[in-house]
Amino acid sequence: MVFNTGAALLDAIVLAVVSRDQEGTYGYKITQDVRNVIEISESTLYPVLRRLQKEECLEVYDMAFDGRNRRYYKITEKGRVQLNLYKGEWETYSQKISRIFEEAHI
Repeated sequence: MVFNTGAALLDAIVLAVVSRDQEGTYGYKITQDVRNVIEISESTLYPVLRRLQKEECLEVYDMAFDGRNRRYYKITEKGRVQLNLYKGEWETYSQKISRIFEEAHI
């Protein structure tokens, strides 16, 4: 994608991906789901997950899987409130950008 992804948009995408599973989801799956939308490396994604955890938008727990622990991330109520805010802002922003493109003379 030619457009840069800012921190707020990346936060919104990660929160949306994590919110899809009520029990939470693990880091590798989050990476794969986010990569379906934007190009991102794990070295970029994991600091986002840690920051969202620090901001209490995500909670973290470990669960055994194939003889080792897998870290899961689950959206919190604070995270849902933030995601809802992001969704509203995105709708307004994307409508304005779409309008500009629709009015362009190509």
